[in-house]
Amino acid sequence: MQLETLVLKFQEKDEKAFEKLYNMYSESMHGVIYNIVRDHDIAQEVMQDVFIKAWHKSDSYNSKKGRFFTWILNISRNAAIDKTRSKSFKNSSKNLSSDYFVDIIPTQDDLNTSTDAIGIAKYVGKLAEKCKKVIDLLYFKGYTQKEASETLEIPIGTIKTHNRNCIKELRELVLN
Repeated sequence: MQLETLVLKFQEKDEKAFEKLYNMYSESMHGVIYNIVRDHDIAQEVMQDVFIKAWHKSDSYNSKKGRFFTWILNISRNAAIDKTRSKSFKNSSKNLSSDYFVDIIPTQDDLNTSTDAIGIAKYVGKLAEKCKKVIDLLYFKGYTQKEASETLEIPIGTIKTHNRNCIKELRELVLN
């Protein structure tokens, strides 16, 4: 079944379409969410919430505005960021074991390999260094534009411009 037909059936609340889309994208979504929340159980919970939210709001997806994968990826990313900002997440983070902190020490890698479940790292790798840094922070590590601005020590307006231009460049690479 073609993706367009599958998405239409999903929007019509077809459970088999839901199941197929879940199987197609759950691993990728889990990788993106995990990279932000850094806990497999929480990532699994958020991912399931994302698919339920997508199911209930499927009528808001418009294929003319972008691909289904991009739509659900953005829902996933935003849900993961919302989770990290929640009071329950912050409270649970106060009692973490030292093993957790060993895993979150930043590496010199531009992209975490768990994020590459969607196969995008090869395209990001072709971008200019400034784009790699901005995309890594905003999309793979879940930074806000303000946090990326502070981390990279460049104005937030520049971050926004780089983000827009780099995503445009990435889109052209992926679609060509």
